[in-house]
Amino acid sequence: MKSAKTVTQPIAASVLVGTSSVMQKLADTIDRLARYRANVLILGESGTGKELIARTLHARGPRRSAPFVPVNCATLARELLENELFGHERGAFAGATERKRGLFEIADGGVLFLDAIAEMEVTLQAKLLRVIERNEFRRVGGTKKLRVDLSIIATTNRDLPTEMAAGHFRHDLFYRLKVATVIVPPLRERREDIPALVDAFIVDFNRRNDGKIRGIAPAALRRLMEHAWPGDVRELRNVVESAAMLCDDDTLGGASFEQAMASASLRAR
Repeated sequence: MKSAKTVTQPIAASVLVGTSSVMQKLADTIDRLARYRANVLILGESGTGKELIARTLHARGPRRSAPFVPVNCATLARELLENELFGHERGAFAGATERKRGLFEIADGGVLFLDAIAEMEVTLQAKLLRVIERNEFRRVGGTKKLRVDLSIIATTNRDLPTEMAAGHFRHDLFYRLKVATVIVPPLRERREDIPALVDAFIVDFNRRNDGKIRGIAPAALRRLMEHAWPGDVRELRNVVESAAMLCDDDTLGGASFEQAMASASLRAR
């Protein structure tokens, strides 16, 4: 019988802490995919730690010595995102006084991380698909084809079949990306990992703040185990850190803990 794998990642990747069955499956998937120079689609609810999974894949993979270049597709309008990705030639538009390298060029040899890819406008998705299929592109306003060798890791918290049915996400891009897929489980499906996550967050808090927190009271831990966690691991971390800052002794619990629960839950929404 195969023994359980204890996931003991550095605290920066503490979302991977745990020995639940879903975490074992996730750890195995990451181990397998990290061997390849592959495009990967990471699916999961907000707050589950999708970017940490992406960074873990890069850190363990064959492109680990090359750049990991992140961009959040939800924070930029179409024209700005296109310019960020492809760069531009001098004179391509008003204000383009010099050539600019885009993120495809900067990530050459490494990994381009496209967070919230479902927020990307459909016509720009078509241009992304062309880069994936041909490993080449043109800068905005340019005619010269530039070749790149990179992997794309994309994430979304949206239901992509629904987005495709509504015409908001291209089918061909979806199938190009989903060859390698990672599904990050929500915290409510791995509640048995909460004690280990709490311990990891306390260790990290103490390290960063010269803290002296030794643990959490049993009643407070039970409260965490019963919570719905709409903000997922991000919300749990907020609770632990808030409680640690408000704590009057070396154990998380009591009125200060309840105050942390209330304030962190509001921030997670």
